[in-house]
Amino acid sequence: MSERRVALVAGVSGIAGSALATRLADEGWDVWGLSRGRTSVPAGVRAVQADLEDRAQLLDVLAGIGPTHVFHTAWKRHATEAENIAVNGAMVRNLLAAAASAGTVRHAALLTGLKHYIGAPDDQGRIETPDTPFTEDMPRRPVQQFYYAQEDELFAAADRYGFTWSVHRAHTIVGHAVGNAMNMGLTLAVQAAVCREEGRPFIFPGSQVRWEGLGDMTDAGLLAEHMLWATTNPQAANEAYNVVNGDVFRWRTMWPKIAAMLGAEPIGYEDRPRPLREQMLDAAPAWRRIAERHQLVEPDVDRVASWWHTDGDLGRGMEMLADMSKSRLAGFTGYVRTEDSFRRLFQQYRVGRVIPPLGDDVAVDRAQMPKELSA
Repeated sequence: MSERRVALVAGVSGIAGSALATRLADEGWDVWGLSRGRTSVPAGVRAVQADLEDRAQLLDVLAGIGPTHVFHTAWKRHATEAENIAVNGAMVRNLLAAAASAGTVRHAALLTGLKHYIGAPDDQGRIETPDTPFTEDMPRRPVQQFYYAQEDELFAAADRYGFTWSVHRAHTIVGHAVGNAMNMGLTLAVQAAVCREEGRPFIFPGSQVRWEGLGDMTDAGLLAEHMLWATTNPQAANEAYNVVNGDVFRWRTMWPKIAAMLGAEPIGYEDRPRPLREQMLDAAPAWRRIAERHQLVEPDVDRVASWWHTDGDLGRGMEMLADMSKSRLAGFTGYVRTEDSFRRLFQQYRVGRVIPPLGDDVAVDRAQMPKELSA
């Protein structure tokens, strides 16, 4: 490379952070993955452990790294939005202050999401929300939420330390991680496996609006491509972008396809939502049996399924759809068909013994799989 590029990826053990760190390492970057040390980092990435709430600790562990690019993909969930704002805002502030102390940071990228347009969960349905598709020029909602706090910390740090920035608003990221707090892909795979184990149907848990309306999602690999693009193209800097796959779908057509991939019997929306927190209330014993029989890597259902997150996503009483025109006009051309994103993910989890064998209809293009999985 003609110039030194040292990436610091905060939240490297998550869906987005792991995919991003892998992509950067594959591109020849010097990559440091920051986490609390609970899971391993991807191949080619050097681990650094710290708590983002502890600025002194961050200053200590980041000393000598000299990152040129910082990627914040981490968050901590709390019971109230006021706590989310205080903690997650401080995490961005601490990370950027510590990383910038070496005077080497040129760009910082922040991952957020489409709650930017609809408010925090407690505000959804209570405040007016804009029509879809959401566009980046829509004003903030008249409420407080931690995405806004994170953005404000990013903007302030960029002004203070003199680097460029980008914000990436994703929608329900589909990617590989275990023990992640927001993982719809793995959650649906676990739901299907438990349903198969107990001889019951694979029931859509969400609302009628989400079942019938248009929607989109974000593939973790595409998100990594987008963050790399915005970070390395000066004309894309100092902007916020929606990041979705590029296709749209209805869950009433996607649900049967996912069921076929997972070998389950699909049942759609019928007169009311059927949340997974109710459907899967007693899933732990069934999952443990499945894990023992198939020698899976994680027998604890709470480490592989985030029922609350999938319920919150699919249970919303509003259509969720983001516009990608801003990125397209700026030169980003990445595209992933969401059906293929799910299919590749399920196969990756199967090969890694995270979920049991899949349905008969899985047809993976192995040329698109990671090298270690396509052998």
